[in-house]
Amino acid sequence: MSAFPAGRAQLPVDERIRFTEHRGKPILVVDLSHCGADYILTLLEEFRDKVASQPPDSLLVLADFTDASFDKSVITRMKELLVLDRPYVKHAAWVGTKSLPHVYYENFKSFSKRELPSFDTREEAMDWLVKD
Repeated sequence: MSAFPAGRAQLPVDERIRFTEHRGKPILVVDLSHCGADYILTLLEEFRDKVASQPPDSLLVLADFTDASFDKSVITRMKELLVLDRPYVKHAAWVGTKSLPHVYYENFKSFSKRELPSFDTREEAMDWLVKD
């Protein structure tokens, strides 16, 4: 059985890591939903490159983990990126963290020394990101 629902696996990287606008503000969407661990690693590298090309303290980031699959290599790389992207990210919000074991979520927040609020929907997360 595929790790993706029909049509999701075929989404190109540039559709999964992309800017969108919400209430006039740009948000970098990181769509890891329904992805297997190997594809998440590919997406994380694209995310790293996109973040590094932005001005410091400028990014609003929405990460969607809905039904994503994680393994040790993904968890390790995510921890690294949460530290590396910190100078560029003004605020980050997560969606779909139910597929992420709670202990990892807490570990990400502790390791990165960042607030990583989790929301039930993308709309709620985007509203929070642009509230200032």
